[in-house]
Parts: sequence; C-alpha cells; structure tokens
Amino acid sequence: QVQLVESGGGLVQAGGSLRLSCAASGRTFLTMGWFRQAPGKEREFVAAIVWSSAFTYYADSVKGRFTISRDNAGNTVYLQMNSLKPEDTAVYYCAGKESSSSYYPRSQGYYGYWGQGTQVTVSS
Repeated sequence: QVQLVESGGGLVQAGGSLRLSCAASGRTFLTMGWFRQAPGKEREFVAAIVWSSAFTYYADSVKGRFTISRDNAGNTVYLQMNSLKPEDTAVYYCAGKESSSSYYPRSQGYYGYWGQGTQVTVSS
C-alpha cells in the first residue's frame, strides 16, 4: 500500500521554526514535494526534491527560509521552516511522483500520490 504520512505540524510563534516530515512507504518516488493550502486560497507549491540527484525547487515566497531535504534511506522528506510568518499558515501536503521523462515539480498535477496534510499555524 502506498502511503505518504505528514507529521510535525502545529502552532508556532511568528519568527519561529518548525520541521515537517513526510514518510513514504510502498513505492519509490522520483520526486517528492510540499504544497500548502491556506483558508480561502488555492493549493500552492512550496518545495520539491528529486531523489536521484537531490536537486531542489523552491517557491519564491519561501526561498531562503525553508529547506527541503531527505534522509539517507530515501524514504522520508523533510521541510525545515524558519522565520515563519503568519502568512505561512496553511495545511501542508506531501506529494510523490513516480518515474517521468519530464519534470514539472511545481505543478500539483504532476504528482500522483498525496498525504493527508498537516496543519501549520503561525501566530502573530
């Protein structure tokens, strides 16, 4: 069974840090990414990582503050979030993409598997 399970969400003060984890099981992914959806807004791209090369992608809104990484086993992806702002408040989703001849990691339609999401709330 393919599963993507996010964890690490919670309530944090503005300027603080939070680390999200996504544990993947049942399948090997080419690319894994993080998306988020704030109340009343569409889901937006946050960051992604290509497993084979560890090449990373970031949204301009989080670059320099967030860091995506993977563990040595290649089954868990992390999102280290620093200097958090109230506008970072959203449900954060982990996504996985199997092998592909092209790369569109910033598009949610690119991914075939999704986690259930974890709530991140940044208070002011």
